Amino acid sequence: MFFDTQLRDRELLEFGDEAKRHEDMGFDCAWTFEAAHNPFYPLVMAAAATRRIQLGTNIAVAFARSPFATAQAAWDLQKASRGRFHLGLGTQVRAHVERRFSMPFDHPARRLVDYTRCLKAIWNTFQTDARPDYAGEFYRFHLINPFFNPGPIDNPDIPVYFAGVNPRMCRAAGEVADGFHVHPMHSPSFVRDVVRPSIDEGAAGAGRSGADVALHASVFWIHGETEAERAKSEASVREQVAFYASTPNYRALLEHHGFDGLGKELSQLMRQGDFKAMFAKLPDELLAEVSISAPADKIGEAMRQRYDGLVERVSLYFPISPADPVERWRGVVDDFRQAA
Repeated sequence: MFFDTQLRDRELLEFGDEAKRHEDMGFDCAWTFEAAHNPFYPLVMAAAATRRIQLGTNIAVAFARSPFATAQAAWDLQKASRGRFHLGLGTQVRAHVERRFSMPFDHPARRLVDYTRCLKAIWNTFQTDARPDYAGEFYRFHLINPFFNPGPIDNPDIPVYFAGVNPRMCRAAGEVADGFHVHPMHSPSFVRDVVRPSIDEGAAGAGRSGADVALHASVFWIHGETEAERAKSEASVREQVAFYASTPNYRALLEHHGFDGLGKELSQLMRQGDFKAMFAKLPDELLAEVSISAPADKIGEAMRQRYDGLVERVSLYFPISPADPVERWRGVVDDFRQAA
């Protein structure tokens, strides 16, 4: 199992140094995400500054850009990183895709499957100069000339990860993806009983093996050296979990744990703007299911014990502070590996 980390909240020119710090800490992969900034640009800086650590997006919003635009960005990053790039794709939600990105959103799971098949067709043309001949339900690739073809690279097989929560997106990942970003709003039993079987189902329907789809789980972590620090950390995680739980996308997880009506109650409090009541409404039992509580010197071992045999990659949801010493986190990563 791999122990990864997050690249977040930096000025663009600082990402190279930060990625090198993560590499020195011993992490296996550093992931970016798409929110206020482009998810690909930081990885250019990271690729130039590092030699070993893998790099990826968790996630880039697929429907915000065409398959060809994504194919170009991924191809360039794979070449720049000398084969260390992972392309993580997500759908976002309808409101943001249609009203922020001004792009279509209908049938998101089917659309993402088609998007990925188109991506792989484009990469095949880049690598082999094959004639473009992809016609899918939503996307087409029928035209190119040498001026627009970047040509072959040494490591053309770029792993594609999907991200999601519900069984339909898991089945889509099983159909065409190489990996799946398990949402941080998860529990081990939800991964075992819902996510993995759904991926297996999608893979079987496409004549594939679900074992070929690697799972990466981002994990909420409650910690602190003092009671005050621990309380602050728990409050932060509780707020994040309550916000996720207040949206319909995560009700499958709530129902899995027997909190069938909780999502609607939290949604109502969100609409009312009563955030204090919303946070207080979140059951302690649910918080314990979707987070790890452990001191810093035990988190590596705790992650290994919780996820060994369940997923192939793990990372902590919150980014590492730039003030944290490299040696401290090298010890955490060493503990994780020694706990195997």
